[in-house]
Amino acid sequence: MATRTAYHLFETPAGFVALGWNERGISALRLPAATAAAAERALLRRFPDAVRTEPGRAVGAIVGDVVRYFAGERIDFAAVPLDLGAQEPFFERVYMFVRRLGWGETTTYGAVATALGAGPEFARDVGQAMAQNPVPLIIPCHRVLAAGGRIGGFSAPGGSLSKAHMLELEGVAVDRGAATAPEGKTQASFDF
Repeated sequence: MATRTAYHLFETPAGFVALGWNERGISALRLPAATAAAAERALLRRFPDAVRTEPGRAVGAIVGDVVRYFAGERIDFAAVPLDLGAQEPFFERVYMFVRRLGWGETTTYGAVATALGAGPEFARDVGQAMAQNPVPLIIPCHRVLAAGGRIGGFSAPGGSLSKAHMLELEGVAVDRGAATAPEGKTQASFDF
């Protein structure tokens, strides 16, 4: 029996977020977009049959934590229950490893691959896992950098500029010259 996904749209200091969940846990988080409609479209691409609803107490607490995170408060999402659905086994291992990165703690794609026993040649696979992360922020893919500490890519609205903003919220010094918006995007970054 398929599990129904519910979702909620809400505004943070950085823009509009869509959060999806089912009875097993959080299944989707769309990072801040310029409009509620854009956040909703992003979530519905993954879960086209999701039903918009008001969250109960447990999910409401997560909504509050996301709002506080984008207001600059130190928030730990490590205990949030997740339901990521079927994932490639290597991606599952990457997500479990990256989820343990704490506030302001960064690593590189190659270091994650090496820590998982896959070797630095799997850095690109780690990057693919981060690009497909269904719950960014909860699995903090923004804390994974390219070689040499460069910002690397980011698939959220605003691209690497948004990644830089999130890292700066956590007190990480970022080379903003390396952070650029994706070509053709109108929203260059979260509205901090």
